[in-house]
Amino acid sequence: MHKFLIVKVGGTFADYAAERGDFEDWTARGMALADGSWECVNAQAGEFPPDPAGYAGAVITGSHDMVTDALPWITDAAAWVRRAVRAGLPVLGICFGHQLMADALGGRADYHPSGVEIGTADITRTRASADDPLFRGLPEVFPGHVTHSQTALKLPEGATLVATGSHDPHQAFRVGESAWGVQFHPEFDAPAIREYIRRREADLEAAGRDVAAIRDTVRDTPQSASLLRLFADYCRSR
Repeated sequence: MHKFLIVKVGGTFADYAAERGDFEDWTARGMALADGSWECVNAQAGEFPPDPAGYAGAVITGSHDMVTDALPWITDAAAWVRRAVRAGLPVLGICFGHQLMADALGGRADYHPSGVEIGTADITRTRASADDPLFRGLPEVFPGHVTHSQTALKLPEGATLVATGSHDPHQAFRVGESAWGVQFHPEFDAPAIREYIRRREADLEAAGRDVAAIRDTVRDTPQSASLLRLFADYCRSR
């Protein structure tokens, strides 16, 4: 069985990672990957992702960086996304990964005109998701953890929108048969999103946001979390 690849394009707060592991660990746990069945390449640190051939599938993590920063490693990661999708490798991009995929494949990522989305949001499946391998079994509306300033303002030509939301119309899309981007965080649990709200409380209050109301949105998200396992199962079935 081929290994899974996790492309690390960023990490959580260093002290929080020391306590709970980093994005790649959360992702591997969510996918229920056994030790030795996955590897991580740190693209943010300048490690160029390997040849897509020979992997069962790849997940691109979230990041505290912005796609529009246009740093050299982001340009390299975008080039790898195009290569992986052309090769037919199943890919799942999360938050920054979702925006990177949209931008790399002909759409556009930039700051959301309505500002930061953070907390737990309702994610709504579109009609087009009815035959989607990952989304078709999910409830019509399900909760997902969100924390992002940028978004996929424009999807790539020919992309299929499979989930939307009241703040962000592009919560999930698919390109071709096996490349997905999700704006929400299936790898986050409720304690993680609470930690992000706590750490960003001062900035949120300065922007006039009701932090108590944001905290009140937080709840468990088993349906969105199941996407990681569903993606792993899909990759194995190919």
